[in-house]
Amino acid sequence: MKNLKDILYKVSINQVFGSTDVAINQLVFDSRKVKKNDVFIAQKGVNVDGHLYVDKAISLGATVIICEKISFDKQEGITYIRVNDSNAALAIMAANFYDNPSAKFPVVGVTGTNGKTTIASLLYQLFNKAGYKVGLLSTVKILVDETEYKATHTTPDSITINHYLDLMLEEGVEYCFMEVSSHGIHQKRTEGLTFTGGIFTNLSHDHLDYHKTFSEYRDVKKEFFDNLPKSAFALTNIDDKNGNYMLQNTQAKKYSYALKTVADFKAKILEKQISGTLISIDGIEVWTKLIGVFNIYNLTAIIATAELLGLEKFEILRIVSELESVSGRFQYTISDDGVTAIVDYAHTPDALKNVLETINDIRTGNEQVITVVGCGGDRDKTKRPKMAHIASHLSNQAIFTSDNPRTEEPQSILDEMELGVSPENYKKTLTVLDRRQAIKTACKLAVNGDIILIAGKGHESYQEINGVRSHFNDLEEVSNCFNQLKNK
Repeated sequence: MKNLKDILYKVSINQVFGSTDVAINQLVFDSRKVKKNDVFIAQKGVNVDGHLYVDKAISLGATVIICEKISFDKQEGITYIRVNDSNAALAIMAANFYDNPSAKFPVVGVTGTNGKTTIASLLYQLFNKAGYKVGLLSTVKILVDETEYKATHTTPDSITINHYLDLMLEEGVEYCFMEVSSHGIHQKRTEGLTFTGGIFTNLSHDHLDYHKTFSEYRDVKKEFFDNLPKSAFALTNIDDKNGNYMLQNTQAKKYSYALKTVADFKAKILEKQISGTLISIDGIEVWTKLIGVFNIYNLTAIIATAELLGLEKFEILRIVSELESVSGRFQYTISDDGVTAIVDYAHTPDALKNVLETINDIRTGNEQVITVVGCGGDRDKTKRPKMAHIASHLSNQAIFTSDNPRTEEPQSILDEMELGVSPENYKKTLTVLDRRQAIKTACKLAVNGDIILIAGKGHESYQEINGVRSHFNDLEEVSNCFNQLKNK
């Protein structure tokens, strides 16, 4: 049990009805999970307003209500606390509840449109190989040292974040790397956390269904750096046109990385192959298994972060040569017939363009590039024609198919994608509604030396249609196709 007064430290409070000197059990924002002596935080969600469930929470045993408005009858023996922002209050209370674990060991946040998962995951790999106990909070999974937990969001809710940070401390974890999404920042999930450092990757078209405008999306990302303490470092991709803007108002120590511009940490690509890349960083050559210019940016950020956290440069570069690609990020398999299939999470126009340009850069010119791609339902519709244009323009054959339609009609999504195909590219596009069949079609079209890109889902192990999730994994599907074709 905790004392409510202690949990409210640093929370901006407007009104209090009842006593704050009471023992409380847990913090809860889902009324269905409330138990005796819990604090219920009523949040205004995108689709649901938690204020509608205050009475239900009290009936289940909540003794404290945190809310932005009191539009209900107050009950005897219940403490009501009105705040300006329930999301921010929850985040600060969650940090207090777990005794502020982020302040007790280095926590580094990674934000940007693309590269968050790769950078956070490879930093986990690097520090793990250097002999440290490491934590990871990512889209793909949560790791507490080497124990894995399922991830449900890029940036989890505030209670979950602090729970795992606290667990990491219990298990002796020495460093934690976490993805920080624009949704997470906007919904104040990272409020109350103490970051040792922040990394900016890049900014391109994404999440405009949520943020409405690109400038709003950009400024939400910037908030993360605005809130870093003086003791932290802020590392930015100076080659990105928003790189300087992100650090404009930060109090943290500023550092930059780049491939093109003068920067504190600068890398140069010397040689590219399907098996990896030879780079030079600060005049030292190193081979990496990572492929593509976008991944060399990621790698440069990783090297810079490791140095800023005190690792020795030559040790960093030695480990960098051993790092494996992250699940669903330019992950490839080769069939017995010599067809290469690449699975990548590329679900934004910029990410898809980067992957296809990388493939075209390392191909000899005789191979066909066949791209299987779709767009998610109930998400930003404006990127659908852009994705289709890029796929059809940079591939020899583009197959449009379902991604996660969710509650939308799959054919409607594909119709919107097809609007982006220019007349000269129509002949090299196909529409195959069923994703499994689309992957099979790509495998049947491919011959020795050809390259199949299956984009959009990457590491995901499910497909969501009409709100129902079924097991589906792109790498498994293409591997099965290769095996079936081999056995014919």
